[in-house]
Amino acid sequence: MRRWFWQSQRLCKMDSLHSYLMLIQEYVNHLCEGKPAWEIILRTAGTTILLIWVRNFLFKDETLLERGIKAFFKLARKVPPVKSRIEKEIEKVTISMTNDFNKAINNSSYLTELPEKGWSPETIMEEAAKYAQFGKFKWETGCASGTVYNGNQTLTDLMTRIYGMSAWSNPLHPDVFPGVRKMEAEVVRMCCTLFNGDSKSCGCMTAGGTESIILACKAYRDYAINVRGIKSPEMLVPVSSHAAFDKGAQLLSLRIRRVPLDQVTMKVDMKAMKSMITRNTCMLVGSAPQFPHGIIDPIEEIAALGIKYNIPVHVDSCLGGFLIPFMEEAGYPLPLFDFRLKGVTSISADTHKYGYAPKGSSVVMYREDKWRHHQFFVTPDWQGGIYATATIAGSRSGGIVAASWAALVYHGHQGYVNYTRKIIQTAKKIEEGCRAIPGIFVYGKPDVSVVAIGSNIFNIYTLSDNMSKRGWNLNALQFPSSIHLAVTVLHTQPEVSDRFLKDIREVTENILKNPTKDDGDSAALYGMAQSIPDRTLVGEMAWCYLDAVYSTKHF
Repeated sequence: MRRWFWQSQRLCKMDSLHSYLMLIQEYVNHLCEGKPAWEIILRTAGTTILLIWVRNFLFKDETLLERGIKAFFKLARKVPPVKSRIEKEIEKVTISMTNDFNKAINNSSYLTELPEKGWSPETIMEEAAKYAQFGKFKWETGCASGTVYNGNQTLTDLMTRIYGMSAWSNPLHPDVFPGVRKMEAEVVRMCCTLFNGDSKSCGCMTAGGTESIILACKAYRDYAINVRGIKSPEMLVPVSSHAAFDKGAQLLSLRIRRVPLDQVTMKVDMKAMKSMITRNTCMLVGSAPQFPHGIIDPIEEIAALGIKYNIPVHVDSCLGGFLIPFMEEAGYPLPLFDFRLKGVTSISADTHKYGYAPKGSSVVMYREDKWRHHQFFVTPDWQGGIYATATIAGSRSGGIVAASWAALVYHGHQGYVNYTRKIIQTAKKIEEGCRAIPGIFVYGKPDVSVVAIGSNIFNIYTLSDNMSKRGWNLNALQFPSSIHLAVTVLHTQPEVSDRFLKDIREVTENILKNPTKDDGDSAALYGMAQSIPDRTLVGEMAWCYLDAVYSTKHF
């Protein structure tokens, strides 16, 4: 021990890494001197396990305080009185939501088993017509944010007929349905060309934006593991990007790290994104535009980071994918966002939004097939034969593929330019009108079709609830509290935008003159949800909503 003490006194004079290591080695040897081998092995293993646990505990997305709070609420909810109270409240929420859904269908009864004998086509049509009349919102008038993006009757009739022609087809069997295969290949190629992909670009159709995003996450996760040798891949995603990335992270056991926004522009903070890049980063994400505020992230800067650090970059254009390619020709030029940027390796775009195709259709595109190969699922040893699919689903609807193809060729390039011009003009008009209304403000500088509104004076959800009473269906957002309108073709109809601005001005004036308790549905729900520190409880409230959606009960 005296020799060790003497050596430790020299520690401050040593400046080489080798000297430090030699000193540590001598100290370890001293500790192990005379010890049996089994004790040395157990102590080494125990120390290693402890260090790994400490590392995993300390280096997570959540802070120690956040994890401490989560652990506290988890334990608190196990206390019998607390557990009982929470269960009763959740039951109340479920019943309330179920009753709301039942009111929307006039408290009519549900079919809970197959009819003894099949209904006639006439009876089925009669009943289906009754179902179609339920609900208080008349989307045809342009009252809804997003939801229905066109509604043109000629297009509706065309897609219905085309769908009928392919109703029994399945893209899983391209040998049996070669026409549907050709349609799908053409949809993908037209979209790749639209986003300035070259002959090497490729992609596939999916069931929606969520699947397109999840498939891109899978492609980059598998590439990171199988090619780059990354054992624990993680993706950097702006906090404003779609929740589909969270779903993908959960399903794929992929770590997601949320990058903060610039609170003025509502764009992703590029300094923060750069600082968060590690050797485990398998993909960078930017939105064009993001859903909450309609802002386009600095895609050029994200693509440059991708090139610098050799990391794939995904551009999520699910919302505006069939607006932004046409905006320059429509008179609203944008910074580059597509395959013209070398660093962009994939793009997702929904044909079922501003592509005006039927719901259940989207496209994910890649710069080259090496990325798409890692998206594919292949199992060569199944007893049923070699099984390979491009997407999550096996069997898919050929009718949706055919109807999407019909929507694209029906509008053509110029048709999309014309619609884009009308939509952006209307969105700009609404943005300017909202900025002129005292008591509310517009978040950032909207780039495309979404206008997000907030207030520093009153609860913005109260505005949403009062607009709902006037027939409007707006999107409620959180963190920060806000609402938005996603402008569609329906809002470009005569007087719709004027009526919207008139209503929102009058409602805002009434709120400012007569401040009331925030007791509306949205004000109560979102006000409470954002204030609850136990986020798992908020998640269970969402379960109540989903349970109610599938409920056939009457309370």
